[in-house]
Amino acid sequence: MGSLMQSEPEIETKPVGIRFLERTKGSKLSYNSYQAIVLIVTFLAYASYHATRKTTSIVKSALDPQSPATRLNSLILRFTSFPSSGHEEQEDGVGWAPFNGPNGTVLLGEIDVAFLAVYAFGMYFAGHLGDRMNLRIFLTVGMVGTGLFTSLFGVGYWANVHSFYYFLIMQMLAGLFQSSGWPSVVAVVGNWFDKKKRGLIMGIWNAHTSVGNITGSLIAAAMLRYGWGWSFVVPGVVIALIGLVNFAFLPVSPEIVGAERDEDVIDSSDEKIGDSVNVPLLLSSSDSETDDKKRAVGFIEAWRIPGVAPFALCLFFAKLVAYTFLYWLPFYVSHTAIQGEYLSDEIAGNLSTMFDVGGVVGGIMAGYISDRIGARAITAASFMYCSIPALFFYRSYGHVSLLANASLMFLTGMLVNGPYALITTAVSADLGTHSSLEGNSRALATVTAIIDGTGSVGAAVGPLLTGYISSRSSWTQVFTMLMGAAFVAGLLLTRLVIAEVAAKLAESRPSESDCRSSEDHQCHVLDV
Repeated sequence: MGSLMQSEPEIETKPVGIRFLERTKGSKLSYNSYQAIVLIVTFLAYASYHATRKTTSIVKSALDPQSPATRLNSLILRFTSFPSSGHEEQEDGVGWAPFNGPNGTVLLGEIDVAFLAVYAFGMYFAGHLGDRMNLRIFLTVGMVGTGLFTSLFGVGYWANVHSFYYFLIMQMLAGLFQSSGWPSVVAVVGNWFDKKKRGLIMGIWNAHTSVGNITGSLIAAAMLRYGWGWSFVVPGVVIALIGLVNFAFLPVSPEIVGAERDEDVIDSSDEKIGDSVNVPLLLSSSDSETDDKKRAVGFIEAWRIPGVAPFALCLFFAKLVAYTFLYWLPFYVSHTAIQGEYLSDEIAGNLSTMFDVGGVVGGIMAGYISDRIGARAITAASFMYCSIPALFFYRSYGHVSLLANASLMFLTGMLVNGPYALITTAVSADLGTHSSLEGNSRALATVTAIIDGTGSVGAAVGPLLTGYISSRSSWTQVFTMLMGAAFVAGLLLTRLVIAEVAAKLAESRPSESDCRSSEDHQCHVLDV
């Protein structure tokens, strides 16, 4: 009778998809099965967020075809597309008002900054709410809302909307709903995975960012031939559908679904680690009631956690660089002659995915290296400093050939996105479970929101400055700005880098003294 009473609330709190899987299997899911479901569902969720976010950068050249070469490519797309309305043929060749005017580039930059400003602002509140709400429902609402307003942006194509404020408001509302995503997925993944090898696991998992960017680029570029509205509607529908999958299957934490860590996994973990203990991110289920009674960490209190401020400010400049590429790279490629020829919007969008492919490799490398050397700040700062020459070479030699452009783009993406991925995943999770919190797990979403929210302010500033600088000066000045931002990002971690180096030196000294004492003891034994 007691076990029955325990299982009833457990069943009520389990997502319907989990209940279906357990009925099909005929038994409860294992802890490893839950971990796999969490990784897959959150991966798909955030990949879809980035897919919808990437569409604007692909459509930019169709909305604002500046150069004659781009206009010619738009005309080619017009004659190869399926006719759907009279205005399609007229508008595709000359862009879309109001973005095809002399200030079109600036207007597109203002839409980007409006989206990212609301996204950054909403991020702080999203983290605060995420630590106090059911993350599964919170994430589902964010995904469906994002899909709705992304699609409404594209509906402006068929509704023949030419009001700048319509597109501005749609992007701002989409940005508000998008802010729910990152704090939620990081908190859920953090609830299920231990600190051991978190950098590598989250580095691989964080490939969703680049996978989403690549998928969004390919979908948006492919849909351009049928009208740019489809480039927004299709990703919008996809994220809404994945949001429903998230609602049906996402287990927020082991306590909610009554999952218990497999004993053999614990034993094997202890054996591999040796004397160290693989401490889980959350408290054990026996302590969950005590943990639930702890209040969620406040906003100011979270800022005071050691390491949060420097990593948040570093991410400000790292995301400034990364999001400038996210929003302007396809536009830059289509307006830069490569081997003396301009690429079409579709080819430029496809080529720009090399930056994201590099980002996947960079995220995994940064996570693995930081796990191996046990130094997050050293890893992040090293990547940022190495990205400076990569940015210089891409601007200077990217026009030589397609191979050179793709290779340098891959290298730049690897070095720029590596620290960005590391800070927003493993570092955020580490700081969200800092020893100063005394075991309080209700800080993960807040700390994640502070770090990524601050980074998102930089993500808003980068595309805005790029729009103004590129239209009034040159792209060389834009790349100078990006190199300066990368340098400052590395510089902000200097104090933490010094602390990590000092810690490493302190660790090596006892081992050397132990060796000496061992040698002395050996000599003493021989003398005897």
